[in-house]
Amino acid sequence: MIRLRDAAVVPVVTVTDPAVASDLVGALVQGGLPFVEITLRSAAGLDAIRAAQGRGAEIGAGTVTSAASAAAAIEAGASFVVSPGLDEGAVRYCQEAGIPVIPGVATPTEVMAARALGVMAVKVFPVAQLGGPSYLKVLSSVWPDQLFMPTGGVSVVDAADYLALPAVVAVGGSWITPAALLSSHDWDAIADLARAAAALRRAAA
Repeated sequence: MIRLRDAAVVPVVTVTDPAVASDLVGALVQGGLPFVEITLRSAAGLDAIRAAQGRGAEIGAGTVTSAASAAAAIEAGASFVVSPGLDEGAVRYCQEAGIPVIPGVATPTEVMAARALGVMAVKVFPVAQLGGPSYLKVLSSVWPDQLFMPTGGVSVVDAADYLALPAVVAVGGSWITPAALLSSHDWDAIADLARAAAALRRAAA
């Protein structure tokens, strides 16, 4: 799935100032995380995706909830799309555009709906509130070929527990880019957090 296993951890970041996007992504790549999800939760999201190009990372758009927002994200340069839920219009738009899409699911019914659309990698959100790794084990017992990217409440404390599950291609997390470090532009500290996160796959292997 777009080599997400190579990354293990996908930083999920909401950028409010597009001017910092390039330096932020550069720090994450320096730390060994080549996939970055920039959410559309702020008005600056699309401009941040544009500004983040050319730093050696695959830039994804998060919080995509419709075909229209998927189109805008792809136009801005997103190379993959992530959604908190399962919107058929967004999924089909991305599929027709040839852009990998990872819709969000929370229930077995939603997993079945995603599979009916031909989606074999889904975001389980909010995974911590749904039951954590044990919940993913139950889903995997029913659909052993389904791939998961758990997001929502994942932290440095339990990320390795998720990554130890064969069905987990990567985890999404915001702990790598805390607001305090973003506001202070402490790119060295963010690179250090990225480096520690990148090592989690090796620890879980």
